[in-house]
Amino acid sequence: MPSRPGPGLGPTGGEPRGGAAASVPAIAVENVTVHYGDVRALDAVNFSIAPGRICGLIGMNGSGKSTLFRTITGMIRPDRGTVTLGGMTPARARSAGAIGYVPQSEEVDWAFPISVRDVVMMGRYGHMGPTRRARAADRAAVAEALERVELTDLADRQIGQLSGGQKKRAFVARGIAQGAEILLLDEPFAGVDKRSEATITALLRQLADDGATVFVSTHDLNALPALADEAILLMRSVIMHSTPTEILKPTNLARAFGLDVLNPGTAP
Repeated sequence: MPSRPGPGLGPTGGEPRGGAAASVPAIAVENVTVHYGDVRALDAVNFSIAPGRICGLIGMNGSGKSTLFRTITGMIRPDRGTVTLGGMTPARARSAGAIGYVPQSEEVDWAFPISVRDVVMMGRYGHMGPTRRARAADRAAVAEALERVELTDLADRQIGQLSGGQKKRAFVARGIAQGAEILLLDEPFAGVDKRSEATITALLRQLADDGATVFVSTHDLNALPALADEAILLMRSVIMHSTPTEILKPTNLARAFGLDVLNPGTAP
C-alpha cells in the first residue's frame, strides 16, 4: 500500500490544517460532555477529522470510546457540546445515509434469523423509499459490497454462523452498500483472524482513498501505523490527537494506559 501524506495536524496535534477539502470536517466534535447518572463518561471532548482520513481511537476499557461513537451517531445526546458530520447534525447525517456504524460484537443479536445478504441489504433501506422493496440497483450494490469484502460465497448463510472476522466484514459491507461517507468501527479487530484483519485494513484504506472518512477504535496498537493516518488518545477527554508514531510513544501511552506501559505490544 503506498504511503499517505501526513495528517497535517496543527502545532498542538489538534485540528487538521488544509484547504477547501479540510474547511468542513467530516467529523467535528466540540466540547462534548456525556454523563451516565453521576458518572462522567466524556468530558469536554474536542477534535475534528478531515474527509478521506483514517483516524484511530485509542484508550483503555472504560475510557469512553463506545460512548463517543454512540454520541457521534446520535444514539446518545450529549449533555453539553455539539457533533456535526460534514456540517450536518447526526440525525440528518443518518437520514441522508452519510454515516455507517460497525458495532462491537456484543451489541448484535447473532441468533436473529437473517442472512448475510439481508444484513448488507439493510444498508440500502434509505435508498428504497417507504416500501423497503429492493430494486435492481439495490441488489447490484449489495452484490458489489459482498464481493469487496470477500463474502459472496457466504451471502445466504445465517449471520451468526460466520466467524468473528466474517461478521465484521459483513457489517463493513453494509456500510459500503449504503454508500456511507463516514464509517465508524468499534473494535473491528477484536476476535478476528489475521486474514480478516488484513482484508478489513486493506478495504478501509481503499475506502479512504475513495474519499470516505474512517474512525476506528482498536486495541491492536502494533497495527495502528499501517491502518491510520492519525490517532486520538482518549481518557474521557482527548489526551492527544496526533500521528500514530507520536501516539505510540511509551510516554504518551502511559498517560492513558498507566505507567506500566513500556512499549506498544504491552498495552491492554
